[in-house]
Amino acid sequence: MPTDAVEDYLKSIYRIESRVGPPVSTSQIADSLDKTPATVTSMVETLADRGLLSREKYTGVELTPAGEVAALEVVRRHRLIEAFLAEQLDYEATEVHDEADALEHHVSEEFTRRVERVLDYPAADPHGDPIPPADLSTPEDAGTTLVAALDPGERGTVARVSDRDPDVLEFLVDAEITPGTTVEVVDITSFGLVTVRTSDGDEHGLPEAVADRVYVRRAAESTAATDGQEAGDA
Repeated sequence: MPTDAVEDYLKSIYRIESRVGPPVSTSQIADSLDKTPATVTSMVETLADRGLLSREKYTGVELTPAGEVAALEVVRRHRLIEAFLAEQLDYEATEVHDEADALEHHVSEEFTRRVERVLDYPAADPHGDPIPPADLSTPEDAGTTLVAALDPGERGTVARVSDRDPDVLEFLVDAEITPGTTVEVVDITSFGLVTVRTSDGDEHGLPEAVADRVYVRRAAESTAATDGQEAGDA
């Protein structure tokens, strides 16, 4: 069974790959886990020796098939725990990440399956991140784009928000820019400030660092996804 540290590294690399694609650099991993480059290099060598990473010197690393399965297992536990805390124990979206980080290494697969069943097999965690299924296949996350990619006047539905920065997440929660919220881009400045209007008419200026954490589905794509879901339920 992987150690807590190994699981943390695999989860971090998976998240970076999901966001920007491989290869993942040592500095990206170090920033994500708040580790020194030397510490990361040592662990990367260990993971490569175990067949969990493929490594190209001076380029970066990529999860092997075995490494991806191991990463998906811990990501699945983490996101199901977040969903359970939010839905069953009334935790706020800003509170669940740290709690899930503490619990994810210490629950069994049976516990995970029971949580999933109690929650009626949720597709996403409270931040909108897709929950890997029990077969540990890569979860579907198609059709999303950064809110800054919308043109002024264009609308979209928030699909997910990053939980990596607690201050950014708290800002978005306070502004009620959370999964399921419809936003309209009002303006995008030359220095990256994105002004959005929510359905209640309130306008919020999102600095570039915040806008880069908000993923939306364009209005037409959101409607198509809803229509497809309704057709599937019929």
